[in-house]
Amino acid sequence: MAILPGESGAGVVKQLRFSHPNNHSAIFNRLIRGGYTINHSAMPSEKINATNAPKPVGLYPHARRVGNLLFLSGIGPRDPETDAVPGLKQSPSGNYLEFDFEAQCHSVFRNVRKVLEASGGRWENLVDVTVFLTNMKRDFHTYNRIYAEYFQDSQPCRTTVGIDALPTPICIELKCIAVLEE
Repeated sequence: MAILPGESGAGVVKQLRFSHPNNHSAIFNRLIRGGYTINHSAMPSEKINATNAPKPVGLYPHARRVGNLLFLSGIGPRDPETDAVPGLKQSPSGNYLEFDFEAQCHSVFRNVRKVLEASGGRWENLVDVTVFLTNMKRDFHTYNRIYAEYFQDSQPCRTTVGIDALPTPICIELKCIAVLEE
C-alpha cells in the first residue's frame, strides 16, 4: 500500500505492485526513496515482443506491462527488416563512411511507436522518456529539435544522458514509460 498525494493534501491510498522489482529498478528505487511500500507478488506482469520492431540484442522483451504501466526496454533505431542502422555506412574496419544522426532519430521514434502500438498503447500514453546519446556535444541540439516535432502536443518528462557507447553501432537509444488505459 502506498499513500499518494491527493487534492488539498489529502492522501489517496493505492496499491503499487511489481512482480519482479529488478526489471523495474529505477521506478522501484524512486518509490522506495519516496517512502512507498510495494507488494511485489500481487500483480503479474506481461512480456511484450513486437514483431514489427527490431529484435532485441539480448534476452529481454521489447516491453513489460505491469497493471496499467508499460515499461519499454531500450529501443534503438535499427531497421526491423534489415537490421541496418539508418543513415550509417561503415567500412569493413568499422569506420564511418556515411553518418546521418537525423535518420537515426526519426527511426528510433518509429520503433518506439511500433512497440507502443504492439502493447496496446499510443504515443500520447508516454509519461517518461530517457534518451541515451553517444555524443552529447554533437547530437543534443539535433535530437532536441526532432524531439520537439514528435512531442509538440504530449510532453512526457525527459532525461538525456550522455554515454560512451551502445551495444550496436547506434548513437541513440530511448527507454520509455507509458501509462495505458485499463
